[in-house]
Amino acid sequence: MFRATLLTLFPEMFPGPLGFSLAGDALARGLWSLEAQQLRAHGLGRHRVVDDTPAGGGPGMVMRADVLAAALDAPGDDGRPRLLMSPRGVPFRQALAREWAAGPGLVILCPRFEGVDERVIEGRGLMEVSIGDYVLSGGEVAALAVLDACVRLIPGVMGKPESGVSESFEGGLLEYPQYTRPREWEGRAIPEALLSGDHARIARWRREAAERVTRERRPDLGG
Repeated sequence: MFRATLLTLFPEMFPGPLGFSLAGDALARGLWSLEAQQLRAHGLGRHRVVDDTPAGGGPGMVMRADVLAAALDAPGDDGRPRLLMSPRGVPFRQALAREWAAGPGLVILCPRFEGVDERVIEGRGLMEVSIGDYVLSGGEVAALAVLDACVRLIPGVMGKPESGVSESFEGGLLEYPQYTRPREWEGRAIPEALLSGDHARIARWRREAAERVTRERRPDLGG
């Protein structure tokens, strides 16, 4: 079973959106599990301190290596990838979601403040992962996005497994446009090919449309 462990200063943010729709239903059915652990449980002193001033000076605070290492060590190293949500990390892609969804789960560290002491990244072999070229207030929202992308790919979560095959980023293309009734709306008609009943023609139209959309919007994908 896919197991997600979140290390965070705000465990109450979970499951959040993951408690609804496909992910929430799968969580209730036991297809995956989620545990959010409070980082301050490993904090120092009476106030459970988890951060300190940056070495060399500068604004803000940095999360301590010793505190984070204690939090990471608590669940033990059971082979699950250990991630650090970070804007300087490797871009999160659909291929990673598929790889992780097929595995035992993830341990995700959600940083706050100015970031974390570099030594814990090295010492605990954390993989830094980014969901985009922007900065969030913390790693929790990014962790929710990563988990949502992974959980929906777990066998049994989606009603029709083939739903995940023709989506954006599968095969290096964005998804083709979708249509449904009414047949015509505000003078805009459903493309005739989709109403033809000719499965080969429909498949050809969808492939060509996906290639066109990808060229126009994401030429970097190489579609």
